[in-house]
Amino acid sequence: MAAAPLPVTFRVADFGTPGQLPCDNIDDRVSVAVEELVYTLKHSPYSSHTLLMNTFPADGHGATVLDVGCGDGYLSAILASRGYKVTGLERRGGYSHAFPSNVRLIEADLESGLPSLGEQFDYVLCADILEHLRRPEDLLIQLRRILKPKGKLIGSLPNSGNIYFRLNILLGRFPQDDRGLFDRTHVRFYMWKGWCDLLTATGFRIGTVHSSGIPVGLAVPKSASESLPVKAAEAVSYWLANSWKKLFAYQFIVTAE
Repeated sequence: MAAAPLPVTFRVADFGTPGQLPCDNIDDRVSVAVEELVYTLKHSPYSSHTLLMNTFPADGHGATVLDVGCGDGYLSAILASRGYKVTGLERRGGYSHAFPSNVRLIEADLESGLPSLGEQFDYVLCADILEHLRRPEDLLIQLRRILKPKGKLIGSLPNSGNIYFRLNILLGRFPQDDRGLFDRTHVRFYMWKGWCDLLTATGFRIGTVHSSGIPVGLAVPKSASESLPVKAAEAVSYWLANSWKKLFAYQFIVTAE
């Protein structure tokens, strides 16, 4: 028997009042909050977002999560619907007109460090954020301090050693894209060893590592993103990424304590 859809409530700035938005699946529920953003929920079973969410226990049982650089809260909303108590950190202007009202939002300039949070967390989620900071080591040291004993950092980290990145450099190209490995707002470019060194230097010990493949579905017209050839290409890319992560991983999905 299929589970009844769980409503997620979004706070809509235009009206200042929350509204219940029951939908058939979580992807539909969170998509209403992210239509205007460059970075949105990646639906593929091989995507970094899917791998990140699968890293968390299925039922939160009230465990606390700090979503660092949460954007419009699309990952926070999924976790909140699964029973986690979620706090999101995002800069002013970094989220759109809607944000899930079952997630506590704190505005913060992460380049200036963490704001006062008044608690420790079971999990800290860093999804596609560390590469945007000039000094990610400073933030990681602070995040280590607000983790509970046995708490975990869960993060997605882009791989500048990916074959696509290497080939562009070999050809003398350095694109300035809106998203992806050549996102124009990235200021840090690490390969696997660089990420390992960064986490180790800031007091973390890496536990599990999974790799996402190149998101082929985002590189083709939307009408073709669900086609069999695209799905097959993403499956092959995922297999390659987990067979030889240093060369084929698009992002590393790690847990660290």
